[in-house]
Amino acid sequence: MTLKSKLMGAAAGVAMLVGTHGAFAAGHGGEITVAYFLEWPMPFQFAKVEGMYEEVMGTKINWVSFDTGTAMSAAMASGDVQISVSQGVPPFVVAASAGQDIQIVDVAVSYSDNDNCVVASGLEIDKGSAAELSGKKVAVPLGTAAHYGFLNQMNHFGVDVASMEVVDMAPAEGAAALAQGSLDMACGWGGALRRMKEHGNVLLTGAEKEELGILVFDVTSAPAAFVAEESELLAKFLKVTADANAMWADPANRDKMLPVIAKDAGMDEEATAATIDTFVFPTVEDQMDAKWLGGGAQSFMKGVADVFVGAGAMDAALDTYENTVNTGPLEAAKGM
Repeated sequence: MTLKSKLMGAAAGVAMLVGTHGAFAAGHGGEITVAYFLEWPMPFQFAKVEGMYEEVMGTKINWVSFDTGTAMSAAMASGDVQISVSQGVPPFVVAASAGQDIQIVDVAVSYSDNDNCVVASGLEIDKGSAAELSGKKVAVPLGTAAHYGFLNQMNHFGVDVASMEVVDMAPAEGAAALAQGSLDMACGWGGALRRMKEHGNVLLTGAEKEELGILVFDVTSAPAAFVAEESELLAKFLKVTADANAMWADPANRDKMLPVIAKDAGMDEEATAATIDTFVFPTVEDQMDAKWLGGGAQSFMKGVADVFVGAGAMDAALDTYENTVNTGPLEAAKGM
C-alpha cells in the first residue's frame, strides 16, 4: 500500500467517523480512556503504574495501547478514547485536515536527534560543504516529517532539491541502500537512523534543526469537545505528566523510575535507556514559548500538511492550524 493510499484511507475513515459519531461521546460514566504506545518509553508511565493520575484526578483511567497515531485519531473520533499520549504530528495533521475536531494540549516529547538525514561517509560532506549535495541521490520517505526536515535542511543550505535524485524509500530500506553504497544520503528515524549513522554523518544536530524551526515531536491530543467539557480534569492529567517529567529530569530518580518505565513499555532496561536518552520532555514553561505552542508548532503543522499535499498524500491542507492547539488546560496545570 502506498503512502498516499494509507493517508487518504485514514483521512476518509476519520471523516466518516466524525460524520457518524461526533468527536466525543458525552457521559463517560466517571472514567476515561487514555491511548499510548508500547515500546515508546516516557516518564508518564511511572505515574501511570504508580496510580498517580487516578489519585490526582479522582477518575478511573482505562489505559489502552495503540500501534499507530492514525488508530488513535479514529478512536478519538468514535468517542472511545478521550486523551492520546504521544500521538505523532503527521497523523494528527491528517485527521485535523480531514475535518476531525481534535486539539493539541501539550508537547509530549521532542526527539529531533531521532529523525534526521545522513550523508555517506565517503563523500566527506558536512554542514560547511553541504552545497556539494547538489546532483546527489537521496532516499527520503515522502510525505513524512523526515521529508519536511529534508526539504528545510536543503533550503537552509541553498541546495536545489530539483537538482537531486530523490527516491521514495522507507527508512529501513534507505539505511540498507546507504550501507550498500548505492545512495549519497538517506533520511529516516529510530533504529534505521542509528544504522544510517554507521555509514555516514548528519549535517545538523537536533538542536541546530530546532533553531531553524525543524521540529520533530509528539503531542498529547484530545477531542475538542472533551477539552471544552473536561478542561479541569485534563489540566490535572497534564499536571501529573509534567510532574513525572520533572521527576525524570532529576538523575536521582532514574534508578527508581527506569525499571518501572521499561516494564510498562514492554522493553528491557538497556533498550529503554538508549531510547529515552534521545528524548527531550519540554517543561510547561518551555511548551508555552514561541518555539512550541506559542506559534512554532502551528507553523510546523502547516509545513507538514503542505508537504503531504505536495506529495499527493492529502487532498488539501487547512489554511491555518492555529485552532488545533488549545493551551488553556496547560495554563491551568501550570498554576496547580
